[in-house]
Amino acid sequence: MRISRLMTALMVPVLLGIPAAHAADASKYPEKPIRIIIGSAAGSGPDIISRVLADRLHQVWGQRLVVDARPGAAGVVSAETALLANRDGYTWMVLTSQLFVATSVFKDLNFNLAKDFQSISLLGTVPFVQVINPSIPVKSIPELIALAKKSPGKLRFGSAGTGASEHLSGVLFTQLTSTSMLHVPYKGIAQAITDVISNEVQLTYAVFPAAKPHIENGRLRALGVTTPTRAPLLPGVPAISEFVPGYAMYGWYSLVAPAGTPDALLTKISTEVVKAVKDPGFGEKLKVLGIEANGGDRKALDAWRASETKRIGELVKASGASAK
Repeated sequence: MRISRLMTALMVPVLLGIPAAHAADASKYPEKPIRIIIGSAAGSGPDIISRVLADRLHQVWGQRLVVDARPGAAGVVSAETALLANRDGYTWMVLTSQLFVATSVFKDLNFNLAKDFQSISLLGTVPFVQVINPSIPVKSIPELIALAKKSPGKLRFGSAGTGASEHLSGVLFTQLTSTSMLHVPYKGIAQAITDVISNEVQLTYAVFPAAKPHIENGRLRALGVTTPTRAPLLPGVPAISEFVPGYAMYGWYSLVAPAGTPDALLTKISTEVVKAVKDPGFGEKLKVLGIEANGGDRKALDAWRASETKRIGELVKASGASAK
């Protein structure tokens, strides 16, 4: 009888499709520190979001969450690092729009974002800002369109690299306005901004935190934000879509885990992350970066990733961007 009961106890997790070792994990999780891998340097948007989130979850779980910065190749290094970890729920990765776009451009990668990473939560979105050198006689988006049409190919816009989000922002703008501008790729958005200030190139699309100080000191003129609606911290700057119907580009941050992480753990993690992100205090801390906290659950992030795959894929194809 004892053997029969023991066999039944062991078989229940199997019948449910859950390995016995994983069946108890969700109730005890987390039992050790958690690593959050990011693909950018300390002080970046992903780093700040991760640290705010780590503080919140430490209060809930009593476990440390350690931010592990692995910058390089637009986030590709961070993904490769995450996939070397155990699928035990103790390694997460911040999936950003930058890495998402990069994987649509780079070829022969050792991973597939759709297949190799499972969704946890959509953390937040942030606008890019279309900025121009103040010496250019343009103070509005209609005036920019008119100047571009008057001198096709004469205006130059910089980006963080071919196929980067800033590049695709410019491609979408020229597509929808039937204009022609020369794309100048850089190795990072900081150099592109520097060259807009010096008028080596006339404009760029910079994520809000990078553009903000230069807009405030007058070295850059903000013409529009790339999100469908105006940004709360730039209420006087219109959304590009107000003049160019259908225009929308986002910077965004999400949390994923390597595929194979037990589903019960992912659900528990997602539930707590969503609670943390939706807390008003969390949102206030992100507002200074111009980031709008989202707090979408696993299904919401799955839907977001599917939608972005289609949209970004079409833009990358239209841009002709490709990298080995």
